[in-house]
Amino acid sequence: MVGQPVGPSGPSQGPDPVNAPMIRHWAAAFEDANPVYVDAAAAAASRFGEIVAPPLMLQTWTMQTPTITGLRERGGSPVEGEGAAVLRVLDEAGYVGTLATNSEFEILRYLTIGDTVSAETLVQSVSPEKQTRIGPGRVLTWVTTYRDGAGETVGTQTFRILKFKPEGFG
Repeated sequence: MVGQPVGPSGPSQGPDPVNAPMIRHWAAAFEDANPVYVDAAAAAASRFGEIVAPPLMLQTWTMQTPTITGLRERGGSPVEGEGAAVLRVLDEAGYVGTLATNSEFEILRYLTIGDTVSAETLVQSVSPEKQTRIGPGRVLTWVTTYRDGAGETVGTQTFRILKFKPEGFG
């Protein structure tokens, strides 16, 4: 499964272009007072020359609108779909516990208002089984590549989870 898409549909296109209202709400929610996110005059005088999105909003632009109905039946997944094949394989092998371990972003270019973003997530690796305090497990790593409307890479996200066979829970 290494090198294969995590989801069944391949690259996903963000539902909306980068826009000022979402940037403003993000900055307010995180109490990020950097003026290049919300003040056109300050942004124009900056190295960017225009308003930019906070770099860690990268993933936000490709998130699909959640469907609340059926959330419980989907195991908490915000959208309908088959999910990641690699996760099903690990679940079927008894690795039903999931623990997120870390996420790393590499930002190549700040996004500006009007940019469109797509994301493609591929399995990078599945570790050999390791014994952990919570049970035997495998570390699953996937990499999401984010591209603008011209197909240029604007950033990547490396995400790791531990899929484990729970021991001693009950």
